[in-house]
Amino acid sequence: YGELGHPQGPTINLERVSHMIKELRPEGDNIMGRAKIMTETPMGKIVKNLMDEGAKLGVSSRGMGSLKSSSGVNMVQSDFQLATAADIVADPSAPEAFVEGIMEGVEWLQVDDRWVPQYIEKTQKKIKTVSKTDLREAKIKAFEDFMKQL
Repeated sequence: YGELGHPQGPTINLERVSHMIKELRPEGDNIMGRAKIMTETPMGKIVKNLMDEGAKLGVSSRGMGSLKSSSGVNMVQSDFQLATAADIVADPSAPEAFVEGIMEGVEWLQVDDRWVPQYIEKTQKKIKTVSKTDLREAKIKAFEDFMKQL
């Protein structure tokens, strides 16, 4: 789990949880990942609203351990323990730690050099709820809506 803001201690405060980390993988010198915003928690609602309004958010890891200074550089020692891989923050310490939000539950299609959303679930629900007499028109409308995305 991760929290909104960057608490001082290593303990995850469940009342402050805003997201659940779903995937982490190394990419060069960075760790890339995927998280799900928990939109029914108070902090998750804040994160969702900030993202909906276009806020640029970052992530920051949180852990504890000792440091050893060598030639003016603090080196993390082997007793380091990671509390969470990513808290959501406004000002991450790493310049590449800003989040690119992608809507969960939306399939994406790459067209030329850009990604466009495919609202598959929404379209399927619409088609399943129409009467047989309106089915043809619903399918045509779904296709027209898809073409507008391109």
